[in-house]
Amino acid sequence: MKCLSAFAVLLLLLGFKSSEAPHFTNPSDQDLEALIAQMSIEEKVGQTCQITLDAIHQTDEKGGALAPARIDQAKLKEALEVYHIGSVLNVGWHTLTREEWKSIMTDIHAPYLKKQQNIPILYGIDAIHGVNYTVGGTLFPQEIGLAATWNPDLARQMGEVTAYECRASGIPWNFSPVLDLGRQPLWSRHFETLGEDPVLGSQMGVALVEGYQGKGAQVDEFHAAACLKHFVGYSASFSGRDRTPAFIPEKYMQELYLPAFKAAVEKGALTLMINSGVVNGIPGHANYNLLTRTLKKEWGFKGFVVSDWEDFIMLHTVHRTAASLSEAAIQAFNAGVDMSMVPSNPQYKTYCQDMIKAVKEGKISMERLDDAVRRILYVKKQLGLFNNPLPNLDNYPLFGSQKFKDIAKKAALESITLLKNEGNVLPLNTKQRVLVAGPGAANINMLNGAWTHTWQGMDTSFNTKGALNIYQALKYQLPNASISFAKGAELFLQNDFEASRFIDINNYKKALKKNDVIVICVGELPSTEKPGDVRSLQLDEKQKELVRLAKAAQKKVVLVLLEARPRIINDIEPLCDAIIQAYLPGDHGGMALAELLSGKADFSGRLPYTYPRYDGVIEFYDHPGSVARAKSGQFTAYNPQWNFGFGLSYHMGVINGIQMTAKDENKGTFSIAVNVNNPHLQAIQMVVPVYLSDLYASTTPENKRLVDFNKVTLRPGENKTLEFSFDAHTLKRISADGKWRAEKGTFEIICGENKVVLELFNDLLF
Repeated sequence: MKCLSAFAVLLLLLGFKSSEAPHFTNPSDQDLEALIAQMSIEEKVGQTCQITLDAIHQTDEKGGALAPARIDQAKLKEALEVYHIGSVLNVGWHTLTREEWKSIMTDIHAPYLKKQQNIPILYGIDAIHGVNYTVGGTLFPQEIGLAATWNPDLARQMGEVTAYECRASGIPWNFSPVLDLGRQPLWSRHFETLGEDPVLGSQMGVALVEGYQGKGAQVDEFHAAACLKHFVGYSASFSGRDRTPAFIPEKYMQELYLPAFKAAVEKGALTLMINSGVVNGIPGHANYNLLTRTLKKEWGFKGFVVSDWEDFIMLHTVHRTAASLSEAAIQAFNAGVDMSMVPSNPQYKTYCQDMIKAVKEGKISMERLDDAVRRILYVKKQLGLFNNPLPNLDNYPLFGSQKFKDIAKKAALESITLLKNEGNVLPLNTKQRVLVAGPGAANINMLNGAWTHTWQGMDTSFNTKGALNIYQALKYQLPNASISFAKGAELFLQNDFEASRFIDINNYKKALKKNDVIVICVGELPSTEKPGDVRSLQLDEKQKELVRLAKAAQKKVVLVLLEARPRIINDIEPLCDAIIQAYLPGDHGGMALAELLSGKADFSGRLPYTYPRYDGVIEFYDHPGSVARAKSGQFTAYNPQWNFGFGLSYHMGVINGIQMTAKDENKGTFSIAVNVNNPHLQAIQMVVPVYLSDLYASTTPENKRLVDFNKVTLRPGENKTLEFSFDAHTLKRISADGKWRAEKGTFEIICGENKVVLELFNDLLF
């Protein structure tokens, strides 16, 4: 008799026979291994396949989805029983009611709950600024606005609310947060980033992950799996066009683009999505070094990696690193992508067939296939899907509640950034006659941006009932004031690009004569991905002309920017008495802005990026070596419209001083104390950033770089001391030899106009 392997003995002890399909409710790691051992190649490949809801819902004779949404049982049966698919996602359709979601989820999970399937389905969705595909969901500011709050606690709360409302819709997996670094403002998805700085992005991103998943390793029925995207360099498109190549030197990849992902992986993020583009000549979906060596081996990522939309296919059709679709699937899978986001019939079937053949021919090893399946099952286990993939959807009483709306409005209030306020034209008062004008003045869609009820966020028929636009909200906040409206100009699409035109311009000119203050709301139409490509960052001339006309009429001008990316306004900035960057503040942005304009709340938002002054000059606050002789003879080249971190308040706090409270100049550890003060009779919020400057290094050091920050609330007249502690990792950079190193020498720690000095006596290698 031959000796049984240890694993075979384990199977016997667990009571399984090779022909049985175990059905677990609370599987252990050993249970998952037993399950994997029982699975056929076809079943394993199916787990790596994600299909869109479009592939299984009922359609009319023209192929259009029926409303209300319903599952086609024959299509579902084929997907589950023949192809054994592991995941479904929703994209490209529109907002559904909770009743529709309940029907869809009940049908999708019924085979598992009836024990006809032994592995539950994992459903995912893009809920990137709230649950935007469920009627009545709470919509927050887009991530760029969230970053402008400089408040990780708000990011955590946004994550908690979004996860709760995802689960209330039956959805346990959210394709968020976006951790792409926002250093290419032309990029159509700039608004989805957390700004240009890796420390700000890391802290806000980690807070979002904790909000989505909760604090424990196990994710309960009120939280959802996070998905970090898009790993990595997607946002650094050299041309500024979506899904076009990026060139990122290894030094900047390590120092700038990877840190937020690494921090979120260390926080326990369960899934990660891949960059659709090409970095340094290698498509993100074929980059073995990043996906397997860095992410999985060096960082120890335990979850699974999912492709972006159609990106296995694009290795063949766009990037041309694979001569066929089958070769593309093999290439991506062997590079380390565990699940393919395949769009619709019949492509998912082709994918499954090609993958099964590749495994049988040895082009994909069984070890690699098992690794992917193990990771996918691990995530399903951590989400509790084996126990109950469909909690009682009636047990979520806070869905769309006032409590959640208040949190979303608070996020909007803390994000909106005051950039200029000459002559204290703000806040407005009831004695002034105010005209609200511009394309964004009465437009909820321009408050929200893309990924709102529909992919591009343009369809007004799905807008949230009861949400107020800026004009409506200002009338609500100042009921006794004279508030009128004249649009003046509008935005529209022409040959797939945004254009503008005057509308009722004569009415606008007449209205100027009757009012004292003109609040002009400008910006851009909602858009993302390829439809959001632009040719220039310049704000269009029609919207600028509204400002010129108002100033020519000798009126006070308040410019409100509703922007997915910073638009160039250097020529009209001098004509504006006040300028407000509202970003894309969400459904509650109108009310938040009105409270700020009326003085019922104070501004505390700060820019999460450097606002450019010129269309062809993209600058960052750290600007290493960015010094040149200007025509004036002065040595300066850095000249943005506004600095990273800039923002005004009606009542500004004061940073009084900084002192070193502890330091070890051999180990590179140090602590500082920063004294802040509120000299006003009103409570305030202030952002306190701490920067570090390495004065001399083997590679050109940054002007300065953010190392930590705090957003603090101060009572009237209050003084407070804030403590910050740092270890030697704070000092490290990629040195000339390509290694992480804190190089001996002098460092300045800067807060406001104050600084202290740290000397490092020895090089420290990491």
